[in-house]
Amino acid sequence: MTRKQLPIGIQTFAKIREDDCYYVDKTQLILQLITEGSHYFLSRPRRFGKSLLIDTIAELFAGNQALFTGLYCHDKWDWSKHYPVIRISFTEGVRGGVAGLDQRVREILAQEQKRLGVSCVNQSLAGILSELISETHAATGQRVVVLIDEYDKPILDSISRPDEARDMRDALRNLYAVLKASDAHIRFVMLTGVSKFSKVNLFSGLNNLRDITVSEAYSALCGYTDADVDSVFAPELVGLDRAEIKRWYNGYNWLGTPVYNPFDLLLLFRERQFKPFWFETGTPKFLIDLLTQRHIFTPALGSLVAAETLLSAFDVEHISSEALLFQAGYLTLDSVWSIPGRQEFTLKYPNYEVQASLNDSLLQALSGDPFVPGPQIGKLYRLLLANDFEGMHTLFTAFFASIPFEWFSNSPIAQYEGYYASVFYSHFAALGLEITTEDSSNAGRLDMAVRFNGHIYLFEFKVVELSPQGQALAQIKAKGYANKYLAAQQPIHLIGVEFSKASRSVVGFELETLQNE
Repeated sequence: MTRKQLPIGIQTFAKIREDDCYYVDKTQLILQLITEGSHYFLSRPRRFGKSLLIDTIAELFAGNQALFTGLYCHDKWDWSKHYPVIRISFTEGVRGGVAGLDQRVREILAQEQKRLGVSCVNQSLAGILSELISETHAATGQRVVVLIDEYDKPILDSISRPDEARDMRDALRNLYAVLKASDAHIRFVMLTGVSKFSKVNLFSGLNNLRDITVSEAYSALCGYTDADVDSVFAPELVGLDRAEIKRWYNGYNWLGTPVYNPFDLLLLFRERQFKPFWFETGTPKFLIDLLTQRHIFTPALGSLVAAETLLSAFDVEHISSEALLFQAGYLTLDSVWSIPGRQEFTLKYPNYEVQASLNDSLLQALSGDPFVPGPQIGKLYRLLLANDFEGMHTLFTAFFASIPFEWFSNSPIAQYEGYYASVFYSHFAALGLEITTEDSSNAGRLDMAVRFNGHIYLFEFKVVELSPQGQALAQIKAKGYANKYLAAQQPIHLIGVEFSKASRSVVGFELETLQNE
């Protein structure tokens, strides 16, 4: 098998095809989109191939047949028709607030007028776009294709400045409302972005968009499936552990086929090392700050439950933690429960990369010092390998002791009940271990179960006064939490951990091991 060029950072369909790069054929799904409807909205996390999807659709409607040779759509598309395409992209961002947005949109619309040979006389942005659509239709005799990439980036870039973000939202709402009014002149519309803003606040004038964000049929519209990896990228798999590739990077799901983030895999194939490539390209400080300010209970992150309406509740005035984590790609769909008129989703980490990297970042915020957690996580791994429980007790005691008293005293994060359990959990999660939290049995719920290296570790956490009470281990035994794990025929370690808010440390660390072999 012949290796090809890796299209790292290439968002131009023509360049990928002309330079003989690897390409995962999405044209069957694109044809399905066009056949089923004409007005679409798609939300996907950053670096997921949205811009390449938009460019591919543009080339298809423009009738550039040579680029599609050998692809699914080649003998199924009417190449005699060439549709005019209007493209608006905010991938490069906008500087200078609403004035900067106004200037950038005017520049884009001026470029589109020149490219399409249309001259507009209106002065407002909405007026120019409306005129551009109608005049292009009149000049070409074909209805227009309108493609808007990263529709929400001007808002997201200002999200930590709410007043500016609100102004950006209102300006974009006026612009996007044109698409509904121009429907008679439009053949196809698609908007892509990271977030799914509330229809009331951004899309109130554009209620004819079909949202395919959570659609089984289009779950793999962006990203690579396992089948894609094994076929298209087969030459790159030599020398790499296929199971590790899946554990590290697969798992993003929107109720259909799970996919890999393309950026991760392409960097893996180039570097030949497993690293958090996607996470390191821009996890916003805003996200970590918001989660810590809201006292997010980190053990709950891997199994959050949210209604469909909550996952759509994203706007400047209200950003739910669940919506932020889901839309930004830090959590993905695990399962759905449907009742008449309502759906509830269970969320999970998509893969090892996100679980480990997100909890590493959260630990830095929870400790008040970005340099404290790093060495701790490596030590914990070695202690687990050796089953050195006394060492674990010492490690966590030392961790809390290393946090400056001033930070502890002044930080509202350290004052909530779940803080200690969050710190404890995130150490294990940062290692990417197999963890179950709030594990239910007929006797109650265990705080945390960890499977590693042929052993099972069952943890119960309690906050006590200055001295240990023995309550945590006693509860594990009294409730029989180990019973459901006996069939595994592995050693089971019952560990009760007690924290004291007064001393800011671990005051109890009791262990009992069941040799269940």
